[in-house]
Amino acid sequence: MIRINTSLGIASVVLALLVASDSAFAQKTPGYNNKIPPQIMTPDSVETRIGTLEFFDGMPSKKTVETVYDNLDLLRGVEVFLNCVPPASLEAMRRGNIELGATKSNRVAIFETLMDSNSLFLTANTDTVYAMTFLDLKTDGPTVVEIPPGCGPGTVNDAWFRFVIDMGAPGPDKGKGGKYLILPPDFKEEVPKGYFVGRSTSYANWLILRGFLVDGKPDTATKMFKDGLKIYPLKVAKNPPAMVFENTSGNSVNTVHANTFAFYEELNAVIQREPIEMIDPETRGLLASIGIQKGKPFEPNARMKKILTEAAAIGNATARAIWLKPRDKSAYLYENSGWYKVFLGGSYQWLKDGGKGGRYQDARTLFFYAATVNTPAMAAKMVGKGSQYAFNATDRNGEYLDGRKNYKLNIPADVPAKDFWSVVVYDPQTRCELQTSQPFPSRNNKRDDLIVNSNGSVDLYFGPKPPKGKERNWVQTTPGKGWFVLLRLYGPLEPWFDKTWRPGEFEVIE
Repeated sequence: MIRINTSLGIASVVLALLVASDSAFAQKTPGYNNKIPPQIMTPDSVETRIGTLEFFDGMPSKKTVETVYDNLDLLRGVEVFLNCVPPASLEAMRRGNIELGATKSNRVAIFETLMDSNSLFLTANTDTVYAMTFLDLKTDGPTVVEIPPGCGPGTVNDAWFRFVIDMGAPGPDKGKGGKYLILPPDFKEEVPKGYFVGRSTSYANWLILRGFLVDGKPDTATKMFKDGLKIYPLKVAKNPPAMVFENTSGNSVNTVHANTFAFYEELNAVIQREPIEMIDPETRGLLASIGIQKGKPFEPNARMKKILTEAAAIGNATARAIWLKPRDKSAYLYENSGWYKVFLGGSYQWLKDGGKGGRYQDARTLFFYAATVNTPAMAAKMVGKGSQYAFNATDRNGEYLDGRKNYKLNIPADVPAKDFWSVVVYDPQTRCELQTSQPFPSRNNKRDDLIVNSNGSVDLYFGPKPPKGKERNWVQTTPGKGWFVLLRLYGPLEPWFDKTWRPGEFEVIE
C-alpha cells in the first residue's frame, strides 16, 4: 500500500505517485505482478552430477523426467541395499543352515571340531564350538529351547536380525541353564510359567549358541550340547522329537548374502514369508518403491532390473567404504590407530546418542555387512561377561594389509580377557575366514601354544611364510590378496573399556 502525504501540493502528490509506481515496477519479476523470491524459482537449465536438467518455465523436459526417475529408482535401490543388509544376511544364513542339515528346529548344525575356513560365515570365530539352527514359529508355534548349564553366549535373532533374547552366560539363566520359550508374532494366549520368554516379530528365527574350549579342546562343549540342548514345539512338550546333531566342521557352505541383483530376491523372500507388521510403514514404502511388496510378485522389467543391478553395485561399494574406512572419528578406539569398533555408538538397536540422533544407519551397515549376531552382550559394557571386538584392516601407516608382505603385531601382557583372547584373519572379499593351507587362520591364547616374550607380551606374525622359529605365532596370508582381522576378548575386563590396555599396530617387517 502506498501512503501519500495529502498536505503536499498537487504537483508533489503526482510526483510521489510516479516515483512509487516506478519503484513498484522496478521490483517486479518479469511475467509476474510482484517480485518473486529467486530461491523458489527453477532455471531453464541446471548442471548436476546426473547431467543437464532442462525446464520450460519450471516444467521438466521429457528427457529430464526420464533422467530424474531413473536416478530416483537408483537412489531407492541403494537405500534398500544399505538398510536391508540385515534381513538379506539372515536369509542367506537360513538357506545355508538348511544346506547343512538344520531343516527343522530339532536338527542342529554343530561344529564339533570348530569352524574352519571352508565354511563361508561372516567373520565367524575359530575359538568356540558353534551350535545353530532356525526356529520356524509359523509351523511350530511357540518353541521351547532348553539350554544346558555351562553354555557360553547364545542369542536368538529375528528375520530382520533384531535381538530377541540372550541365552547362556549373558542370558537370564546366567550360564546355569534353563528353559526358554520363543513366541511367534501372532501369539495372543496366556504365556505359560516356568520359562524365560522371548517375543519375536517374525516366524524365522536364528538360534546361535557357543561353547568354550576346555584345555584348548572342543570336546567338552560338544558333549554339553549333545547331552543337554533340547528344542521342540511347546505343543509337543510331553513327547518332544529326538534331537539330531549334524557335525558340520569342514563343510563347504555359503551363508553370505548376495552383492548382485540377487540381493533383492533374497530380501523379497523374507518379505513374502514374514508378517507385514515385522517392519514399519516407512520401510515397507521404501521396499514397495522398487517393487518388493508382500503378497505381490517381484518382477521388475528390464529397465528396473538394470537399475537395481547398478544399485546393488553402488550399495555394495558404499557398504565396503563404511565398513573398511569409517568416516566417523568416534569409530576408532585410539588416536592414530587402525583399530576400530564393531558396534559404533554402543547400541544393539543402532540408536545414535541414546536415540537423540535417531537410527545410526551407517553403524548398522558397518556391522551387518561384515558380521552377524545382534545382542546387547556385544555392544554394552559387561565387565567379565559377554565379549568385545575390534576390527583392523590397515598397518601403522594406514595402508591396507597386503598378503604378500610380512607383519608383526604385539599383544601386550595382561590382556583384559577373563575367558580368552584371539586374533582371526579374514578375507575382505567374502568377510569370512581367509582360506590358506592353515584351516584355522587365527591365534588363540587358550588353544595355541604361543611363544611368550619375557615381558609377558606376545608377538604375532602374518605373511606368506613364517619367520624362522616363530611358526607357533604365525598366521599365513596369500600374495595377491588383502586381509583384515578381528581381535576378540571374551569376558572383557576394565582395562579394555578404560583403554589403559591397548593392542599394538601392524608393523611391516622384512
